[in-house]
Amino acid sequence: MKRFTIFSLLMFLVAVLILPVSASAEKTLKIGLGDPIDSDQGVLALRFKEIVEKTSGGKYKVDIFPAGQLGDEQKMVKDSRRGSIDGAVVAVNNITPFAKSVGILTLPYLMQNFDDAVKATTGELGDKWRAVLIKEAGVHVLGWAYSNFRVLTNSKKPVKNLADLKGLKIRVPKNAIMIETWQALGAEPIPMAWPETFTALQQKVVDGQDNPHITNFTMKFYEVQDYTSEVHYLFSLQPLVVGEEFFQSLPAEDQAMLTRAGIEAQQFNLLFSVTKSEAAKQNMIDKGVEYMEVEDEDQWSKLAMEKVWPKFYDTVGGKAEVDNVLKALGR
Repeated sequence: MKRFTIFSLLMFLVAVLILPVSASAEKTLKIGLGDPIDSDQGVLALRFKEIVEKTSGGKYKVDIFPAGQLGDEQKMVKDSRRGSIDGAVVAVNNITPFAKSVGILTLPYLMQNFDDAVKATTGELGDKWRAVLIKEAGVHVLGWAYSNFRVLTNSKKPVKNLADLKGLKIRVPKNAIMIETWQALGAEPIPMAWPETFTALQQKVVDGQDNPHITNFTMKFYEVQDYTSEVHYLFSLQPLVVGEEFFQSLPAEDQAMLTRAGIEAQQFNLLFSVTKSEAAKQNMIDKGVEYMEVEDEDQWSKLAMEKVWPKFYDTVGGKAEVDNVLKALGR
């Protein structure tokens, strides 16, 4: 009996000593999203969370804060860089203010399909943007969300051609290239933070906005928009980033684990976007939004490339740099 009591006491002491170590070993990653959890941003983040928590064996936990709970996307980039949050999934146009050469990815009609989007974010180009964002923005790219092309929605009138754009007030991110693009096409762009967009559409402060079908549906824009026009001026890429200082503070094996989780989440997101975009478009139609193709998009493309691209060559690293990207895309 005495032996049993001593044994039990020893086991209790071991348990007490172990518990604090286990608790302190767990690191919770705080990841913010601009979009709702059921968006393509959410799909990337949830898959990343699942892989990290499983492969780390409980060492890491991932908490996701969707729908701008941690602030707008540019704020989340800043907060990731300085370490007040661990990371975020943000639209590439909201990270270019911190790394201007990445603005190449927002040049209108640079990317023409999913294949271009994948080439632009993997291999040599993927390595290039990762290095640029580490150096200039202080964040480390772990993966990308492929959100498809940003289509135009509005509540004022059907838009089937360039003439229909005249006078249309369109909410745009605070991104110089996107602002210039809509101006060149004849619309009136209104720069506005993402969290303010739904209310602005509802109150008719702006007539429309542009985002991929999945985003438009998960944001419930069918409640405040009447028309969708299928345009292809910008493929929406959304990197998952963590602070570079945080990333470098980790052991090599943990860096490798997070990198692998980001790549696997990226592949999962690509499949989701390819298969679910059409469903989201149909859901918008089913909710009463009138859908239409654009009749003269070759003119949109010509105007954008002739009027917008030259204005930003110096900003994004020079015309030669743009030509290198085009060559890498096979054009």
